[in-house]
Amino acid sequence: MKSHLQQLVSRALESLREKGDLEIENLPAVKVDRTRDRRHGDFACNIAMVLAKAARRRPRELAEAIVAALPDSDQVERVEIAGPGFINFFMTPVAWQRVVASVLEQGERFGRSELGGGRPVQVEFVSANPTGPLHVGHGRGAAYGATVADLLEAVGFRVHREYYVNDAGRQMDILATSVWLRYLELAGVEIDFPSNGYRGDYVWDIAATLHRSHGDAWAVEGGELMEGVPPDEPAGGDKELHIDALIARARALLGEARYREVFDLALHTILANIRRDLEEFGVRYDQWFSERSLVESGAVDRAIERLRQSGHLYEKEGALWFRSTDFGDEKDRVVVRENGQKTYFASDIAYHADKLERGFERVIDVWGADHHGYVPRVKAALRALGDDPSRLDVLLVQFAVLYRGGQKVQMSTRSGEFVTLRELREEVGNDAARFFYVMRKCEQHMDFDLDLAKSRTNENPVYYIQYAHARVCSVLRQLEEKGLPRDRQEGNAHLHLLHEGHEQELMVMLSRYPEVVEEAALNEEPHQVAHYLRELANAFHTYYNAHTFLVEGAGLRDARLNLIEATRQVIANGLGLLGVSAPETM
Repeated sequence: MKSHLQQLVSRALESLREKGDLEIENLPAVKVDRTRDRRHGDFACNIAMVLAKAARRRPRELAEAIVAALPDSDQVERVEIAGPGFINFFMTPVAWQRVVASVLEQGERFGRSELGGGRPVQVEFVSANPTGPLHVGHGRGAAYGATVADLLEAVGFRVHREYYVNDAGRQMDILATSVWLRYLELAGVEIDFPSNGYRGDYVWDIAATLHRSHGDAWAVEGGELMEGVPPDEPAGGDKELHIDALIARARALLGEARYREVFDLALHTILANIRRDLEEFGVRYDQWFSERSLVESGAVDRAIERLRQSGHLYEKEGALWFRSTDFGDEKDRVVVRENGQKTYFASDIAYHADKLERGFERVIDVWGADHHGYVPRVKAALRALGDDPSRLDVLLVQFAVLYRGGQKVQMSTRSGEFVTLRELREEVGNDAARFFYVMRKCEQHMDFDLDLAKSRTNENPVYYIQYAHARVCSVLRQLEEKGLPRDRQEGNAHLHLLHEGHEQELMVMLSRYPEVVEEAALNEEPHQVAHYLRELANAFHTYYNAHTFLVEGAGLRDARLNLIEATRQVIANGLGLLGVSAPETM
């Protein structure tokens, strides 16, 4: 509907220009918005005020000329000029009725568009280190990233979904060492487990697999293990130095081949669980990109060398630093440590350079809010490499805070005290989890109320919306049970009979859906779709409670059935974009 009005105004402007009444060479895009108060029209356009200065005419005078040049349309009842030059459109009942027919004709395609023109966009999301199971915090990033990707695809972008696997670096070494230490305990070796090790039950499980494969053959005595290892934090030492020394001992005592087997066992076990969790959560990827592949291919070294050649690196205290302060970062960043080990940041520089080299017009990273300070340095590195940092858009997602029985649940991956995404899904179901995760803007804190998510009440938004869909299906089943005929074409022909206030409101709501999808996609705001569906469900439930659908008159009955079926279709389409099912019975 908005596009129809934009076309009318554009044609009016072209007509004025052809007549010589508007001497502007390049006309801007016409913007049409819904009014907040329908008493002032259904839509408003500010083009007269936008063009007034260039046209050297008063806005209201220009608005009058535009209105006079508007082509006739059976969808426009009247046009008024308000204030300094707003052009307000009042739509005919036919305009709203056509929306119902359009929904039924387009079905699952209603609300989709070609706005993106097939332009390539990469969305990278979750990308949690494979050092443990996904927890409820990761779940929000998964739901949000997946929905943003689906929305962009729905409006015509060519979307590539990617998970960046941190399968190299210090955290993975800590995990591998933690597994081997638990293996030693299973082999009867007494050790003091490091305070900085990974403590979850899943570490024991991986260690048990290792022990089943090799028995005690890979065990060493505790004294040999601790040779030259500085004290841990509980003993007055430095926990970071302690764990790094244990990693070095593990490598030395196991040898590189056996150490790599422990490392890969931990990596592949946890990554397989992550894949399973995301697949069962309805989250899919086009590629799982390996950090190790960047290291092994030399991409990280090449990125560092590019920075060196451009004069953006310097040495200090044995480490190699990137001069990111030259690009607005708060301090310079290490890319190679004094021990020769490359940092995560070095890999991330290479990874983002690789993304842009692959030809994506736009790259979207969905990160946890704790990465806020990381954004400037990545953009700085891209600028230093000669890439355009504006092609990178980083969306920061606040972690969800889980409440059960009114009590906050503490979470810590390292200690192992956390609620996994799998446990959450088993408790509240995929639908509630996917919907609740995207109900707020990504940067807003979120309290996830388990009791509400499991409730079958109108206060639970996902239940309320799904119930609207199921109610329509129930009406259609009743139609069949009563043996009443139905003719969809006759229903479209009698849509003029839908003059009740609830019916008018529902048709207006349906007409908004394509605009909501477009806005949600372009602004990366899935919550817009969630809120819209709740409003649409409320409009339907109100209509359901006020009117009978299976009336005696065939024309009115078919028209009402078309209206509620269109409502069902839009609810199903919207829920589908959010990764939520649309049940026919509840």
